[in-house]
Amino acid sequence: MRRSAARAGGAVSYSGADAAAPAPETDGELTAVQAAPGVQTAPAAPPAPVQQPEPLRTEFAFQLPRGYVDEAGTVHRDGVMRLSTARDELVPLRDVRVQENPAFLSVVLLGRVITRLGTLPIVHDGIVENMFASDLAFLQDFYRQINAEGHTRAAVQCPHCSEPFEVELGGSRLGES
Repeated sequence: MRRSAARAGGAVSYSGADAAAPAPETDGELTAVQAAPGVQTAPAAPPAPVQQPEPLRTEFAFQLPRGYVDEAGTVHRDGVMRLSTARDELVPLRDVRVQENPAFLSVVLLGRVITRLGTLPIVHDGIVENMFASDLAFLQDFYRQINAEGHTRAAVQCPHCSEPFEVELGGSRLGES
C-alpha cells in the first residue's frame, strides 16, 4: 500500500490493493489505519538534473608536423582552425587562381579558416602556399576531421572473417567529401 500526500479536501489517496476501497473522510486528521506504527512513506525523489546541451565547439587547436618558417626564420607550429562555413567553401571558387588550377582550392580555403598560427599577426593563403607539403597534407586532413563532426571514418565488418575495422570516407581533396 502506498500513500500519497493529503489533498485539499483532507482525504488521503491510496494505491495498490486498497485502491478499490474508498478513502475515509477525516477532515485532515489521521485515522488509526492511516497512522499505523512502523509505516513510513519514502521521501520524494529529487528531480532528475536537466542535462544542458554541450556548447558547439567552433575552434580547434593543432600543431604542424614541421612548422611554417617565416622570413625571419621563426618556426610557427601551434595554430587554431575554425569550422568552415558554406561561404568559406564557395568564395574560393570565384578566385582566378582556383579557376585556373583547382588544386589551389585547398590553399585558399585553409587561408580562410586558419585563425592563428604561432605569433603571426594574420594568416592568409600566401602563408599556406609557402608551407611544407607535409604540413599542407596535415592541415587538409585536420580540416576534414573537424568539419565532419570530428572524424571521417566509419566502423565496418569484413564480410568474410567478420573482423571489425575502420574505413576512411573523406574525399581526396578539400570540398570533395
